[in-house]
Amino acid sequence: MGSRNDRNHKKKGVNLGPKRSSFQKKKTELVKKKNKNSKKKKGVNGKKDEIRVRNDEKNYENGVEMVEEKSGGKVAKRRKSSKNEDLVPFPTASQQLNYFLNQYQSGNGIQLSALELEAYKDEYMLELKEKKSQTSLAVQMKSAFGSSYQEVLCHKQIAEGKIDPGNPALLVISSSALRSLELFREFRPLTKECPAVKLFSKHMKIEEQVSLLKNRVNIACGTPNRIKKLIDMGALGLSRLAMVVLDMHKDVKGYSLFTLPQVREEFWDLFKTHFHERMLGGDMRICLYGNTLATKTPSATTEAMDD
Repeated sequence: MGSRNDRNHKKKGVNLGPKRSSFQKKKTELVKKKNKNSKKKKGVNGKKDEIRVRNDEKNYENGVEMVEEKSGGKVAKRRKSSKNEDLVPFPTASQQLNYFLNQYQSGNGIQLSALELEAYKDEYMLELKEKKSQTSLAVQMKSAFGSSYQEVLCHKQIAEGKIDPGNPALLVISSSALRSLELFREFRPLTKECPAVKLFSKHMKIEEQVSLLKNRVNIACGTPNRIKKLIDMGALGLSRLAMVVLDMHKDVKGYSLFTLPQVREEFWDLFKTHFHERMLGGDMRICLYGNTLATKTPSATTEAMDD
């Protein structure tokens, strides 16, 4: 039994311990605030961890090995250097062939046998000149064709039985229309008499290109998909094709002709359908233009090695 005032306070819902209640309220608020800050901090760290995991997965998919380095109490990651992945601005014919065959196998999900690898020779690749005066692609191709460059790359007359319309001697393949246009402009010194032809789909109708290919064509620059379409249509011929330049330039995202997914598939489809036999027959050479990776000689399948 309490006093009359206590009973009245209970009826009215008055708290008998205001000081204690205030303390508990403040304590509860502090706990909530602490938990809230903890959740925020956890959320930020969790996001960073998620980004780190995604980056690690991306590096793994791209074949990039990362190593941890400790400096000043902090741990940082860097790309692990490899002697087999050194950039080579002017690769030898052997280095180009090794790189090309490795890309050919990985891009098509196959592994060539020892017998099949023997069919590919260093002379199928063009070794560029490492001179400061020969930096442009036009100068390099002029040197590659030697004394016959004017007749092969510059003249515009059609010789029946020898030079048919729409049959270029030099074909440059890039991963994008923009890059094709850049290389197209480099050939201006050689195309004053006989213009080069642009073979890509951006801002160009295929009917327009078919019309241009009714004339003599010495040099053509384009992308894999449009080039294959024109060959399949019979508008672009390969009877004179002596050199195929594969542009190794990387775009802003780091993709190239061999690594940009859709373009890579289109290129290997083009190569297997129209270039592979010409290359093995010695009728055509390939040039990798730009920095390439110095890789090991491609290995044959175990079964082939046993044979």
